[in-house]
Order: sequence, then C-alpha cells, then structure tokens
Amino acid sequence: MAQVQENLNTSAPAGLADAISALVRAGSLESSTRNLAEIDGYAGLMPAGSDVFVPWLPAAPYHHLVAVARHLRRAGFNPVPHVSARRLPDAAAARDFFGRLRDEAGVERVLAIAGDSQAAAGPYDSSLALIETGLLQEYGIRSVGIAGYPEGHRKIPEAVLHAALDGKISAAQRAGIDLFMVSQFCFDGDVIVDWLRRLRARGISIPVRVGVAGPATIRALLSYGMRCGIGNSLRAVGTQAISLTRLVVQQGPEKVVRRVVLDGKGLGIAGLHCFAFGGFAQTARWMENVASGRFRLDEPGESFSLTG
Repeated sequence: MAQVQENLNTSAPAGLADAISALVRAGSLESSTRNLAEIDGYAGLMPAGSDVFVPWLPAAPYHHLVAVARHLRRAGFNPVPHVSARRLPDAAAARDFFGRLRDEAGVERVLAIAGDSQAAAGPYDSSLALIETGLLQEYGIRSVGIAGYPEGHRKIPEAVLHAALDGKISAAQRAGIDLFMVSQFCFDGDVIVDWLRRLRARGISIPVRVGVAGPATIRALLSYGMRCGIGNSLRAVGTQAISLTRLVVQQGPEKVVRRVVLDGKGLGIAGLHCFAFGGFAQTARWMENVASGRFRLDEPGESFSLTG
C-alpha cells in the first residue's frame, strides 16, 4: 500500500502516524458471513495474502467452515479458521476437518479455541487438548493462534487462564508449533496496554494481535460487547449512547488504536485484529485507509480521523 500521510500534527510524537499505519498493515480481519457468494466481492478490498479469520458459527457444520475457507483462498486471501475443540465429536471428524482444510483451502494457520459449548461433544475439551493430539501438525498446521482476554473471562478465573496459557505454550514448544495470541476486542486502549504489560511481566513472549472492533454503529458495538461478555471498557461506548439518534452513529477504533501505539512499544504487538461488526467491506476500507496513511492525527486529542 502506498504511504501517503495527510496533514500530520507537529505536536504529535515523531513517527506516531507511521506506527499507526504499520500496525494496521500488519493486521488481520474476521469474516463471519454465512453467504458464500458474498465472499466473491471481497477480492481487492485487502492486499492479496491477508489473513482473514473465519469463526465457527453456531449450528454450522465444519463443512461450512471449509467452504468459507475455500472461497477466501480463491479470492486471494489466507483463510484462518477457528477450530472449536469442544465441537469435534471424535478423532475421525477432526481428521476429516483438518484434511479438508489442507486439501481444499490450503490452510496452514488456525485459531484454536475451546468453544462456547458447556460440554465437549467428543474427546477434546480445550485448545490445549487439541494441540496435544498432534493432529494439527500432522495436517500441516504449524501456526496456531490462541485467545487472550484483556478484561478477563466472565466464566474463567484469572489463575485458571494463566495455568491454561502456560500449558499451551509448553505444549506448542514441544510440538514445534509457532504460537501467537489474538486478544478479544476491547474498547479501552489503556486496558489493553496494562494487560500486555502484565502478560510480559509473567515472561509470556508470544506475539499478540490486538483485537479491536471495526467501525460499526454504536448500537451494534453495544450488542456485540454484551453478547461477548466485554467488561468495563464497554462503558466507553455506552456512555455515549444517550439517544436513539446516537445509537446509529458510526464509531471506529481510532482512539483505542492510537493509545495502543503510543503506550504499547516493546510489548510484542504483531498487528491489529479487526472484528468486522459493521461488515467486512466497511472494515476492510477502514484498514486500507489507515494502512495507506489517509488520516490525520487529532490536535489536541487522543484519536485520529480518516481523510480518505
């Protein structure tokens, strides 16, 4: 992407705009579409080879996930499907799933999660259990993402999260898997940076893709935030939603991104991960504008504004 910086502020820290663009250029996006035909329109919205994550939607069979990944590959992207361990009924299904991902969509990277199911459908109750099987490596998957929670998890105590993370890191090292983390979206940059500092203070050095909500209406952001159990940072959105008119106003992650770039230096941030709550095309265009430098830093302020 061409770098075209627009109207930069002299009072902003040197290199801030470049750092914001670089963070987004290294970013990934998530597509939760059920409509395969819609994916045909994604081509050209992001650079070829960009990582596009594919959630395993409720009630959808894994065959649908394979079909989405296949369409994304044909559109020029690198599909990164979510693998929900608890939804795999047995080893045979897991082998069929991973084999199809490899053979039909060229998948070499996944996001391994336990999944929201209360009980496991088969022998895998966690992403750690899945990593320990050796099936991922057997089917050519050597890059594995795991989930991170800047605001904690509403159902899992922090000590349990820490122990599980330590276990996954150890298992990945033994298996020769390149592990990275994708954080849950958060509406407060300070919360993200504080979480990253605590993570690094514990000696956790794996790269982190920082999750943010792509541009969407405040109504949509509130809905997804409550559905996903986002904590105190949801107030950063909710305090502005004071009228029906305000609910339909679009809000992007500019403030969060600027804060993360300003205070997150040296914390192993590998890039941004955008949740496309306002739609794939809208989020992809936002990423393209920021990655290409078509924005200006607000002065005074803590955000930035698109100019493209």
